[in-house]
Amino acid sequence: MAKALGIGGVFFKARHPKHLAEWYGSWLGLEIDPSFGGTSFHPSQLPDKAYTVWSPFKESTTYFEPSTNPFMINLIVDDLSGALSQVKNGGATLVGDPEESEFGAFGWFIDPEGNKVELWQPK
Repeated sequence: MAKALGIGGVFFKARHPKHLAEWYGSWLGLEIDPSFGGTSFHPSQLPDKAYTVWSPFKESTTYFEPSTNPFMINLIVDDLSGALSQVKNGGATLVGDPEESEFGAFGWFIDPEGNKVELWQPK
């Protein structure tokens, strides 16, 4: 049986895709490839204990709030505090307080198009 081996990408609609990509480039350091308007994350660039999660949530979840979108993006960062400060300086709205768990540290923000983004700094 063939099986899925990982996440091959995160694709979503945006009102202003180029502007949103440039915002992420400016405030989270994503290197935007003009040939497709996004970025590629290579496993060799990730911290040792980082991994990708695929997880459907119940339709009634409130975890993605205050965004009204039916998805949330999680990005791995090397400095949670610094990344949250940067996106706030870029006009993002921070959501809640950062949290520590056995998996590492987490923080959240709403991007310029209303998407909730979870930042994760692995232990």
